[in-house]
This record gives sequence, structure tokens and C-alpha cells, in this order.
Amino acid sequence: MYYTLTRSRRKTAAIYVRNGKVEVRAPLRMPKREIDRFVLEKEQWILKSLEKQQTQAAQKESFVIDYGSSILFRGKPYPITQRNGKHAGFDDSVFYMPTGLTPQQIKTAYIQLYKILAKSHITQRVDFFASQMGVTPAAVKINSAMKRWGSCSSLQRLNFSWRLIMADDAIIDYVVVHELAHIKEMNHSARFWTVVERVLPDFRERKLALTELQSRLSGEDWG
Repeated sequence: MYYTLTRSRRKTAAIYVRNGKVEVRAPLRMPKREIDRFVLEKEQWILKSLEKQQTQAAQKESFVIDYGSSILFRGKPYPITQRNGKHAGFDDSVFYMPTGLTPQQIKTAYIQLYKILAKSHITQRVDFFASQMGVTPAAVKINSAMKRWGSCSSLQRLNFSWRLIMADDAIIDYVVVHELAHIKEMNHSARFWTVVERVLPDFRERKLALTELQSRLSGEDWG
């Protein structure tokens, strides 16, 4: 199996499968034969990871948002319809879009709409749980992060990916509470998870559901 090898002062070997490529990171003095044996032992996992990434890449390539498509909002699918006018919007039953746009224009417009909807709803949930938890974030912002649902800076500023608005309310609340908990504990220690559990006793189930959503969205090209 072909792989790229990176040596460093690390103590153990590790395998990374990204973008259809395999990279092995190994200690400076680890013999090549031991590295090859390590890779061989992990061959089935590597092959499964490569296959999963290839499937996701194919899904992304065929992903299209157009009139008649359905997109998620707070965990539920809503159809995209055409409507006379110049603006995109959401009326609690459908997403509507001016006529005559290309799929790329439709996607771009809905990303902007998602950001607006995310700012409104997530800020409300932050206010709700911040009061319960006795914390006050310095700011709440929506960004375009692709790999992080949320973050909390050392200055207690909260950031959330606009993609979070596609999740259902239970998942959104979990991410909000997770980031608010970091105001009290800037780590993922046992104390941190205790803070989360006090507010959401079922946080483990919500965390698992978030992972499932991440898997779904990994096959969608939202740019």
C-alpha cells in the first residue's frame, strides 16, 4: 500500500487518511520494516476509510440544490419553491426563491439565509441557557467553519457554524450548552462534562446524534 511517511520526535506511529491519501507519521528512529508492518496491520481500516472518503467525494460531486430540492432547517426538511420577487426567504412551511436562478446561485442565497436564521435562533438559545448556567458570553457570532460546530475563545466569545441551524433543536441546544460550559471550564475534563450534564442529562445521546448529522453533511457540498 502506498503511503507518505513523515518522521518527527513523536513517540508512536499514527496513520492519517485524508483526501484519498494515506500518511504515516512515525518516530525518527522507528525502522521502516516496523512501519510497514504497522500499516499492514491497519490495512482493513485504511481501505474502509479510503472507500468512505471516495463515497463522500462522489456524493459531494453530485450534490445540487435546485427548485424542488429539500433542505434542512432545525432538523426538518423543507422544499424550495419559486416565488416572484427579488429575495429568498422562509415562511415556516417552505423556502422560497426568485425564479430563474442557477443551482449555484440558489445555494449561495440559502447559505446567506441560513446565516441569518442561525444568528437569530442560536442567539436566543445562548441567552436562554446562559441564564440557567450563570454565565455571560462576551459575544455570539456565526461563522462558516466546516469542521467545528462551535467554539469558545479565551475571551469568552462564542462562535457557531451556520451549518448548525440544519440540526434539530436538541442538537443545537447541546452545542450551545457545550460552548457555554467552556466559560466555566476551558477544557474537556471531567469537571467540564459535569457542567454539561447538569443542564442536559442526556447529552451523550445528543452528542451521538450530532456525529450522525456530521456524517450526513460530509456528503453534501455546501462550499
